[in-house]
Amino acid sequence: MESSSEVRIDKWLWAARFFKTRAIANRAVRGGKVHRNGERVKPSHPIRVGDVLQIQQGFDKKTIKVISLSEKRGPATEARLLYEETEESLRRREENARQRRMATETRRTVGGKPSKRERRHIIRFIRQS
Repeated sequence: MESSSEVRIDKWLWAARFFKTRAIANRAVRGGKVHRNGERVKPSHPIRVGDVLQIQQGFDKKTIKVISLSEKRGPATEARLLYEETEESLRRREENARQRRMATETRRTVGGKPSKRERRHIIRFIRQS
């Protein structure tokens, strides 16, 4: 971890392991998926300790507070020390994940293409009528 006062937001997101490459982090920032203190920023925008970032990744929207700065990507254990996710963000993500699980469970039980065995039963039933 470095003690510089500012780091580019795309570099920090990559170092904190939110994105696999800097190019992907850069695209996410340019695409409006990352906001600093509620405002849309450019990839070269500097961030400081104490900034609050909103990061949209797929279905998840994370709100984190920057605790430390780094331009170098290290192990995941060190990357986790660079930020702190808010309690409200964790609750919201867990609730959204629970709702997605429930939706897929419901979808699996309803309809779908019949299996070969079920088709045979259907054909027998139709022929008997």
